[in-house]
Amino acid sequence: MAEVAVVTGGSAGIGRATARLLADGGADVAVLARGEERLGAARRDLEGRGVRALALRVDVADAAAVEEAAARVEADLGPISVWVNNAMATVFAPAWAIDPDEYRRATEVTYLGAVHGTLAALRRMRPRDRGTIVQVGSALAFRGIPLQAPYCASKHALQGFTESVRTELLHERSRVHLTMVHLPAHNTPQFEWGRTRMPRHPRPVPPIFQPEVAAEAIVAAARLRRRELFVGWPTLQAVWGNRLAPSLVDLYLARTGVRSQQTDEGVDLPRLDNLFEPAPGDYAAHGTFDAQARDRSLLLSVSLHRNGLAFAAGALLTALALRR
Repeated sequence: MAEVAVVTGGSAGIGRATARLLADGGADVAVLARGEERLGAARRDLEGRGVRALALRVDVADAAAVEEAAARVEADLGPISVWVNNAMATVFAPAWAIDPDEYRRATEVTYLGAVHGTLAALRRMRPRDRGTIVQVGSALAFRGIPLQAPYCASKHALQGFTESVRTELLHERSRVHLTMVHLPAHNTPQFEWGRTRMPRHPRPVPPIFQPEVAAEAIVAAARLRRRELFVGWPTLQAVWGNRLAPSLVDLYLARTGVRSQQTDEGVDLPRLDNLFEPAPGDYAAHGTFDAQARDRSLLLSVSLHRNGLAFAAGALLTALALRR
């Protein structure tokens, strides 16, 4: 029987790239998202890869809708073996310029959406004592930056939630695996459709990676049963910089963080966004920063091949010792 995977936010950006990679590996894939046009395109994309696909219109902020979608996936495709919580929403603005309903909405999608997905998956995986849940985290789960307070707070919350649930699964000696993949900036459509109150067009903070890099990490974390996976040196720099010298990081971000998240292109405000309703447009995996985005991460390659590298290093040291 083919593996069955669910990807929330799977119609565009990192979710779309992840769904494609899972399908390329032979998995039947269900994508959960809100936009009908992109859902249809994602389904055709996956079916063109020779697998069964479902494209379900779901707002992950609605716990009942997520539960209903999980039941539909199992009825149509079979037992869910991999669930990827990827859906997100944000607002680019100073904290004091964001309305309470915008905070609520960004949190309901980015944090509670992952909670709802995790619980829906666990209701099915725990009785079977198998399955993998992947949380799409961020460097911003460890280090908040200006202009993205709702998103940073949601990723911090998701990190804490994941650690709690992991220990509960360990306590009952469950073989259900819970992993988290922490990402740097990626070239996705969120910068085209995220709500903003800034005078210039939002952009990912360089260095930028293509969505396929994130997809590789997400799928590998599920396959290798890693506790967590850090993608890109910027993520490690954010984590360790904040641990070792948080006050210096505060000052650095205060000086550079606002400007580095905006291009030189002006924005006509208000613009159409996807915070409360799906944004129109034929978006897929990539955003508009292809020219600046990297298609591989050395840190990810090292992490994924660490056993082989350790063996090679040991063999080299042994050979050098024998030559003496």
